[in-house]
Amino acid sequence: MATAIDAVRASARDTGFRDTLQRWLPKLVLAPTALCALVFIYGYIGWTALLSMTNSKMLPSYTFVGFDQYVRLFENERWLVAAKNLVLFGGLFIGVCLLVGVLLAVLLDQKIRSEGALRAIYLYPMALSFIVTGTAWKWILDPGLGLQKLGQELGWSSFRFDWITDPDRAVYTLVIAAVWQSSGFVMALFLAGLRGVDPSIVKAAQLDGASLPRIYWRIVLPCLRPVVFSAVMILSHIAIKSFDLVMALTGGGPGYSSDLPATFMYAHTFTRGQMGLGSASAMLMLGAVLAIIVPYLYSELRGKR
Repeated sequence: MATAIDAVRASARDTGFRDTLQRWLPKLVLAPTALCALVFIYGYIGWTALLSMTNSKMLPSYTFVGFDQYVRLFENERWLVAAKNLVLFGGLFIGVCLLVGVLLAVLLDQKIRSEGALRAIYLYPMALSFIVTGTAWKWILDPGLGLQKLGQELGWSSFRFDWITDPDRAVYTLVIAAVWQSSGFVMALFLAGLRGVDPSIVKAAQLDGASLPRIYWRIVLPCLRPVVFSAVMILSHIAIKSFDLVMALTGGGPGYSSDLPATFMYAHTFTRGQMGLGSASAMLMLGAVLAIIVPYLYSELRGKR
């Protein structure tokens, strides 16, 4: 009798141990990742915020100066140029990418021939890094090497395309290269959304006499609101943190006419020894990202409730 009771107790202990292990094992597996994220993401965000309120120069200094670095930042002409360029670059980049992506997605949604090959061609630029894209477009837009030279050699001696050397137009070359790389990704997002739309809705609209452009504009595209939000959020994030494309294509020049906040932050933190000012610019970039993400998340969570 005692042996049976001991066996039951041992079995209960084993069952309890297994249940406890099953409860805690996922937490133990995820704990190192969560700890690394806590330290190397949120910890360094907090450290950057702290440095932005100090007079740090080449090395960190913890002499608190309040918001003086932010005041200096908005008195800095180069930062104002970078912020203006970000608004111009971001607006054109997002708008043109959405337009081109939607048009390509609608084209491929017609079940045309060689759809797979065309989809691969449009998506290919996304497989490249922005460094490669910037270098390639720097060659293409170089007045002594690329399109301008080619046009003049073909007989158009007055043809000029020297935007990359024009301080007033250099930022537009960033838009050209960025749209070339990212529009295929937007196309893939919208194409996946279009393939998820119920075909019976389109057929019903066609029976009512609606034209194909009207069907897409009034019926299909409004159904893709989540895709539009996702594309805008991803493209906005790419625009705000754009660094490698600028460095490879224009280097922020001529002068600092094509600077963006990311290149400003790098220049002042790592080459000019103004860590406090660079940290302040980094925090403003983070604020710009949060200004896009937080309203989106709020709208999504509110919709679910």
